[in-house]
Amino acid sequence: MPDSEEQHRHDRTTAHATPGPLNSLQHWLEARNPLVVCLNYAVIVLARIAPSLRLKSWLLRRIGVTVGEGVSWGLESTPDVFWPELVTVEDHAIIGYDVTLLCHEFLQDEYRTGEVIVGERAMIGAGAIVLPGVEIGEGAQVAANSLVTEDVPPETTVAGVPAEEV
Repeated sequence: MPDSEEQHRHDRTTAHATPGPLNSLQHWLEARNPLVVCLNYAVIVLARIAPSLRLKSWLLRRIGVTVGEGVSWGLESTPDVFWPELVTVEDHAIIGYDVTLLCHEFLQDEYRTGEVIVGERAMIGAGAIVLPGVEIGEGAQVAANSLVTEDVPPETTVAGVPAEEV
């Protein structure tokens, strides 16, 4: 979490230029090996529907997600398909139903990658989306259907689009 000076999530993302007339998503085959993305997708689909929390965590660890002890993954929750190794979910966090943890964003002239860190005992409500470079602090809570565009300090509750402290 930022110390004395607030840090913007873009400070923790890496920009990758994609020159030419095409938008950056048209370059995804150059960004990631398509076989790796397909494998990640297949594992994530299995994890999304698996009824066992232990099985979900085991599957996601196989593709590089850092999963702490006692993490609870809701049905249909989705870590990043392109860069799952940039996702960290610390001990006893809850990732709610249909949550999306994005570690990439494809823009017109570039794509960006950045870690997503969910702190110990943090909770992300159903349908929330977390953008690349965001850190959700220990014990923080994200309300359902929120769009998290900035860091969430420890023990803070945020809600809305974009998510703001409540």
